[in-house]
Amino acid sequence: MTAPTDTLFPAPTEEDRRLSALHALGLLDSEPEGAFDALVALTATRFDCPVSMLTLIDRNRQWIKAKFGTDLEETSRDVAFCDHTIRGDAPLVVTDAALDPRFADNPLVVGDPQIRFYAGAPIHVADGGERHAIGAICLIDDKPREMTAEQAETLTHIATVIEALIAARRAALEAVSIAESAQAQSRVLRRQERVFRQVERMSMIGSWRLDLGDESVTWSDGVYRIHELEPGTSPDLLSALDFYPPHDRATISDALTGTIESGAPYEVEVDFITAKGKRRRVRSRGELEVENGRAVAVIGVFQDVTDRYRVERKLRESASTDEVTRIANRAEFNRVLEAELQAARRGKPVVLVLIDLDHFKTTNDTYGHMAGDDVLRAIGQRLRAPFLNGSFAARLGGDEFALLLTDPELVADAPATIARLLELLRTPVQSKDDLLAVSGTIGSARPGPGVDTVGELMHAADIALYTAKRARRGTAHAFVAPGVAAVNR
Repeated sequence: MTAPTDTLFPAPTEEDRRLSALHALGLLDSEPEGAFDALVALTATRFDCPVSMLTLIDRNRQWIKAKFGTDLEETSRDVAFCDHTIRGDAPLVVTDAALDPRFADNPLVVGDPQIRFYAGAPIHVADGGERHAIGAICLIDDKPREMTAEQAETLTHIATVIEALIAARRAALEAVSIAESAQAQSRVLRRQERVFRQVERMSMIGSWRLDLGDESVTWSDGVYRIHELEPGTSPDLLSALDFYPPHDRATISDALTGTIESGAPYEVEVDFITAKGKRRRVRSRGELEVENGRAVAVIGVFQDVTDRYRVERKLRESASTDEVTRIANRAEFNRVLEAELQAARRGKPVVLVLIDLDHFKTTNDTYGHMAGDDVLRAIGQRLRAPFLNGSFAARLGGDEFALLLTDPELVADAPATIARLLELLRTPVQSKDDLLAVSGTIGSARPGPGVDTVGELMHAADIALYTAKRARRGTAHAFVAPGVAAVNR
């Protein structure tokens, strides 16, 4: 936990520079933006925390740029936990605010939203050669909780991603502004060009122009840099499109055609392969350049967003994947099950299979939790066996697993599929020097009359699972709705 400074606010000159950097971003009182909202939601999901916020600390207030799990818009600065966070470089973790003398009497602790746990990592921006903390990404719970060093490091990584998003947002706005001022006076143009080249170097961004007369393409140095080409070559439209994989080449081509035909700007994010064969992720934005009422070119900006894209993808995978088995977690299972039920209403087959490992607690108690984890990992691998043909597998928690059979052949002969799965589950698991006996009990259900929602389908499979357990562990039972023939269950 980072201790606050003795004074209530930083020294005036430092605070003035910090506020100047904050106000220059144009983020305060701005409209919601999807990238920030998504990252804050992913943060809450990653830490299984009910509330997450991206805050900005103004002179006398804390304004909330993005939020998850709360309707709070802003607070006064003197009660803001994040005001303490921006005073240090490390995350601030408060495990129980009611027991912390700095926060025990805070109105946000003794009253709504009754904060007990808080963790925040500062968000910095560069300005004039200095780094200023302008706000924080934070997690809030109304119950006390702990945060490990690894979790604190993850929160710091998320703060770094947000800093990159803010820098990219600022750079893109500056770059677009420069591109739109291309017809300004020569003196102004030269000054803007110098600024643009600085932005290019700092943000992996560049500008381009497609002449609609001869289809020649002009790139700035930044675009050449992203392509890993030496400046000076003169690409045409077809050779420029060759840097994209076929599926994304069509996306870019269609976007350009749409802008030329409709006059509406486009913005796409696609895969990209450099001249040296490196796979990257890029964002391209374009709009028409009009002279004397006639479209003469498409101009735009081009940015390498690979690092941000990879971090976001890892965060999404982390939010949807069980850490032990590396298959889907319960949240992802609920999302996929809802989608498969909607497809089932249109005639697509699906069978829900619930699996409980038999005597798993005994394995943990006898051999230890590391052996238990070896069993869980082995079950996760078996639920991705080739014969299941891409069936969706998830760990629901503890020793509970789920499988969604969607392959028509597997569904058509579900009893045989489940029997083969039971046999696979009985294969012993090697854990260091021990060969551990394993088995599972299965309950299955499929949509039908009275079994049309997620809750109803889960309840039906639970009934089947309980029936199988009551009969004999290591067996399977299929739910049959009253009045439905028990053929090919």
